[in-house]
Amino acid sequence: MPVPTADLDSGRRARDLELLASGHVPDVLVIGGGITGCGVALDAASRGLDVVLVEAHDLAFGTSRWSSKLVHGGLRYLAHGDIAVAWESAVERSRLMTTIAPHLIRPLPHVMPLDADAKQRALVRTGLRAADLLRAAAGTPRRVLPRPRTVSASDAQRLVPALDGTNLSGATVHWDGQLVDDARLTVAVARTAALYGARIITRASASQVTGSGACITPADGRAFDVGAHHVIVAAGVWTQEVDAHTHLTASRGSHVLLRAEALGHPRAALTVPVSGERGRYVFALPTLDGPVIAGITDEPVDGPVADVPVAPQSDVDWILDHLSTALATPLGPGDVLGTYAGLRPLVGVPGAQSTADISRRHLVERRPEGHVVVTGGKLTTYRRMAQDAVDALGIDGTRCCTAQVPLVGARPHLSAQRDLSRPDLPLRLVQRYGSEAGRVAAYADDDPGLLDPVASGLPVLGVEVVHAVRAEGALDADDVLERRTRLGLIPADAQRARDRVTEIVEASR
Repeated sequence: MPVPTADLDSGRRARDLELLASGHVPDVLVIGGGITGCGVALDAASRGLDVVLVEAHDLAFGTSRWSSKLVHGGLRYLAHGDIAVAWESAVERSRLMTTIAPHLIRPLPHVMPLDADAKQRALVRTGLRAADLLRAAAGTPRRVLPRPRTVSASDAQRLVPALDGTNLSGATVHWDGQLVDDARLTVAVARTAALYGARIITRASASQVTGSGACITPADGRAFDVGAHHVIVAAGVWTQEVDAHTHLTASRGSHVLLRAEALGHPRAALTVPVSGERGRYVFALPTLDGPVIAGITDEPVDGPVADVPVAPQSDVDWILDHLSTALATPLGPGDVLGTYAGLRPLVGVPGAQSTADISRRHLVERRPEGHVVVTGGKLTTYRRMAQDAVDALGIDGTRCCTAQVPLVGARPHLSAQRDLSRPDLPLRLVQRYGSEAGRVAAYADDDPGLLDPVASGLPVLGVEVVHAVRAEGALDADDVLERRTRLGLIPADAQRARDRVTEIVEASR
């Protein structure tokens, strides 16, 4: 039997699909290829179990790619008094930033303006001190996340030049983790599961789910039954379509991509409390690729779940209006490069007064048909959700080890984020692929043009497209544009890059 690798490509998918169709019975069948499902596959496979994961679309197709791209320690949950979720978040953030995925997460300072209200200042400082205590208790070193501090108005404006200094009396600065990309984290988890032998099969939907199998329908429409010793459903907001017992409250989180110039090319994130709402904020997060991510809404959504949710203009206006309260020049439509929205699968009581008040705790339950369902939670705590789901199977002789399992490409950060043995490597590749950066760059050995951007003025390099096809499970140009490079977040960029990306995809198969 060949030794498993982390590489996912169309050939491996075809072989794994054929094996499943021929009657192979895995120990665990996982339904859903978002961050939670991929986390479940990695957890089970790293325990030595035979694992198959099926995903109806592509890896990170749903909510996992529509997050704020933060790995955060639960400051907001402290404000809501949800200490358990805040603690779990702080612990998982520490593991992600120090062991599991340090190559995909950077420490990001957050500036929160302070006004003259002494009570508000005291509450903010108390909350930040409590969050820092959680950081310390979770074992996150100060070299990873420095201590929060108070800065002057002028220092705050140096970090976020667009701040309105008229009534600014100072600001707090606290630190949290920012993902290079949420979809990239999901793909890295899937590839690490594949390294442990998990079979990752995209473009294959599941129905008629029980504790001993499901009906699988690949993209070609040839449905077949699959047996399994155990089944775990991790389908996010689509869980209700697979499991009739699940009742979720969907909440829309909309984001706006802004020109960095509109905020004066900020060196830190801006966090602005929403007036009149406890523990709720709007934010603007600078990214490595240039645009600033602004968000976030929390609106209940009824009816069928859209494959690709859309941020309505009302959400966009709400974000711009609230963020503008802290800026010298209000934001307008001309500052918007793109928008996106994701649906949170919240475990809460129907009819809750506000989805913002529903806990972000996750739920793991065994259904009467025998399968296990895991839902709720949030991106930061995906690993713990996966651990709890596999533990619920009650398989003797297995023990979770993923708190100590680095993802593919992970390694300790170098101070300059460069491989000192390969100073020729583009910094972009090191920041996104970690220890695999040299391999990605090597695709250009026979074609140096692959180290050029896929379109003038865009950051994505041709070698990234090759790697997406040969190692990251991308099957077509949309997989690359929408979920491996995220060029699709700005429609104009995706349009300019599509022809070149399609050309490289065709040549890389």
